[in-house]
Amino acid sequence: MNNNFFAILHNIRSTYNVGAIFRTADAVGIDKLYLTGYTPTPAKDKKIEKTALGAEKYVTWEYYQNISYLLKKLKKESFQIVALEQNEKSIPYYQFKPKFPLVLIVGNEVKGLNKKILNYADYIIEIPMFGKKESLNVAVAFGIVVYYLKFYKYTGMGYN
Repeated sequence: MNNNFFAILHNIRSTYNVGAIFRTADAVGIDKLYLTGYTPTPAKDKKIEKTALGAEKYVTWEYYQNISYLLKKLKKESFQIVALEQNEKSIPYYQFKPKFPLVLIVGNEVKGLNKKILNYADYIIEIPMFGKKESLNVAVAFGIVVYYLKFYKYTGMGYN
C-alpha cells in the first residue's frame, strides 16, 4: 500500500521560506518535496542552506516547472491532493481526515494558490485566524499542517 506523504511548494518567492520548509519537512519525515514554478531550488540558490541547515541534503526533492503536469501525474497515482489556502470551500485543517498517499500544496506568500490549481485539489484546508492578520507565513503554516497530517497518519486521530 502506498502510504507516501509529499508536499508541493508552488511559486514560493523567498529562499528563506523554502529553506525553513526543507528543515520542517526533514523533521516531520516528508517523503518528498516538489518545487514548482519559480520556487528556488537548492541546486540553483545556495541561500536556501542558511535556513535549511543541511536538511536540503536529506529531503528528497524534484523540480517541475509545470505544476499541472505534476498534479495530473499524482492524481493518476491515487494521491489525495490537498491545498492549504483560505477559500470559500476550505475547511479548518483540524477537521480534515486525510487519506494516504497524500500531497499537500502550499503557494506563494502573497497570492497563494490560483483557482486552476485549487481545481485539482480534493480538499482545501485552512488555518483559522483569530487575530487581526489574515494569514501566517507560508513556512509557519506548512509546519502546523504537516505535523497535524503526520500525527493523523500514525494515530488515525485528529485533534478534535
